[in-house]
Amino acid sequence: MAAEPGILAPLDVERIRRDFPILSRQVRGRPLVYLDNGASAQRPRAVIEAERDYYERHHSNVHRGVHTLSQEATGLFEGAREKLRRFINAASTKEIVFVRGTTEAINLVSQAWGRPRLQPGDEIVITWLEHHANIVPWQQVCEQTGARLRVVPIDRRGVVDLDAYRAMLGPRTRMVAVAHVSNALGTVLPVREIVAMARERGIATLVDGAQAVPHQRVDVRDLGCDFYAFSGHKLFGPTGIGVLYGRERVLESMPPWQGGGDMILTVSFERTTYNTLPFRFEAGTPNIAGAIGLGVAVDYVESVGMERIARHEHDLLDYATSRLLTVPGLTIIGTAPEKASLVSFVLDGVHPHDLGTILDAEGVAIRTGHHCAMPVMDFFDVPATARASFAFYNTHAEIDALVRALGIAREMLG
Repeated sequence: MAAEPGILAPLDVERIRRDFPILSRQVRGRPLVYLDNGASAQRPRAVIEAERDYYERHHSNVHRGVHTLSQEATGLFEGAREKLRRFINAASTKEIVFVRGTTEAINLVSQAWGRPRLQPGDEIVITWLEHHANIVPWQQVCEQTGARLRVVPIDRRGVVDLDAYRAMLGPRTRMVAVAHVSNALGTVLPVREIVAMARERGIATLVDGAQAVPHQRVDVRDLGCDFYAFSGHKLFGPTGIGVLYGRERVLESMPPWQGGGDMILTVSFERTTYNTLPFRFEAGTPNIAGAIGLGVAVDYVESVGMERIARHEHDLLDYATSRLLTVPGLTIIGTAPEKASLVSFVLDGVHPHDLGTILDAEGVAIRTGHHCAMPVMDFFDVPATARASFAFYNTHAEIDALVRALGIAREMLG
């Protein structure tokens, strides 16, 4: 039956699942239930085949050759850059820098933007929800420059205190760097409001979008941020590839982070002239196959529809939350009213690592640990949590399997 005008048709999840070869395998004699998408999502066959096709038919280095293979590889690589530009609505491909992932993107900004600018007493503002990748690079640049790090508090729901944030913005604030979505709790931060408050005061902004781009449409021009970073492997693409978006005028003002091939125009022993954007930030041979695969991953999710993905995943989140709350002794950590499709929880008397092992024996893959967010664990006074994170290929039946496996764990260890 066709959907009524203006109403999104539901996803054909079973058809989508057939596009992901790994979802048909078994683990320990049971059908795989993959609920660790927050760590790394699975790849559709189209991405796998695109990388194989590149290596079988087109592999050569890019930007440097006049022969056919080099021209083909360059076309595919730069074509992927255009797909990523369109995907996040950047103004130009000059604003799309290929990196290894979110972590490298934030390190690039902290060193190429922060280190030349920051002075003793300057301030960088982050939140208590950040992944280590959006804490440690700023700590390092503070040690190098004498700047200091300020941290916006959260409440027991895992919601950022916007009043405290507003009060922190002062004449020495130079950068605000925040997650779009918390990887540990699923909290969706009000980044448009956070960015707007910073821009009013002339403060630069960076958004860690690693957990956002797989689940919702992102428009960097609408957000108004100076930098936006994300990783390919969470977006159903390859590992070892990611994107740093930077506003063109801001990137133009930054020196290169690394030196080497392809980031230069001329080199002599007296001086070097740097390349134009975005190439001045892409020293050395890039992950060509990874970029091509990421471009195909973007094609895939757009063919499914980001709005339809968001609706399906919101349904999964609601269903999982209600089902998990029926498990005796289970406490959900992170209850923000605006959440992405993941649930972190603890089970009385059961260490999360033991829980993960038992669930694996039932074919259920979740993530356990501190999720590279130790300050969050400290805030909630837990050593670790179990985290089930969902993608658009997950189902209610898989959530039921998770709940059944949790019952087994309670019987064994409770």
